[in-house]
Amino acid sequence: MDSTAEVKSILITGCSTGIGLHLARGLKDKGYRVFASARQEADVEKLEAEGFESLLLDLSSSESINCAVKDLFQKTECIYALIHNGAYGQAGALEDISRAAMEEQFQANFFGWHELTNLILPSMKKHNNGRVIYISSVLGFVALPFRGPYVASKFAVEGLVDTLRLELRHTNINFSLVQPGPIESDFRKNAYLSFQKHVDFESSDYRADYKKMIERLNSSKNAQFTLGPEAVLKPVLHALESRAPKLRYRVTFPTKLFAILGRILPSAWMDRVLIKAAD
Repeated sequence: MDSTAEVKSILITGCSTGIGLHLARGLKDKGYRVFASARQEADVEKLEAEGFESLLLDLSSSESINCAVKDLFQKTECIYALIHNGAYGQAGALEDISRAAMEEQFQANFFGWHELTNLILPSMKKHNNGRVIYISSVLGFVALPFRGPYVASKFAVEGLVDTLRLELRHTNINFSLVQPGPIESDFRKNAYLSFQKHVDFESSDYRADYKKMIERLNSSKNAQFTLGPEAVLKPVLHALESRAPKLRYRVTFPTKLFAILGRILPSAWMDRVLIKAAD
């Protein structure tokens, strides 16, 4: 960022670990004023100890979102960018996922993002300037078995962003989707916890599949082509600073490959590729 320019404020969700934490550090180093949010008080304290202006923000709670935004605008009058990152993955076959489990997934991964955007947009519209960046996923445009709730939430986010872009086309507010593939994070650990919470493993018709899935979720070995969370910083910087930010940024080889294959392969062939990729 130009050192002579006014310092721009950015709100990032889900900064306790992984992509969110690396984005917060990277953007702070670039000279942005970063408001790094997390849903646990202990994580907020850690972020503050690291020198961040931190907010307690639980995306599954409307009350928490509204309190965080109120706190935010007491500290700054203008937010240049909102980066949606906080999310988790509910694992399990869709037959084993209750409505309550699906609602929890969408509360955190979709409804919370939508509500937070709507609370920030008036400030951006007032200044006719802003960037809203959504950390989506390769699973925002292709599906894999036993990840249905997460896939559904990310597909929904992609549709949400495309619609917002059309509706706000006459403003100077830009919307971008960043679509990472395998990234080093606590994602698998948290997915296993949510799986244990919501899925009755022993009585499921998918017990054999779950055994393989649990081994994968608990494995210390990263998936092939996995990149570190710092890989997401470069596309986010472009989305923040370019005069013509991209609509979609694809991160990691699998994401780029699946995007190409999805355009050229018949659906039945693509299904075979995705089933193989999920093994």
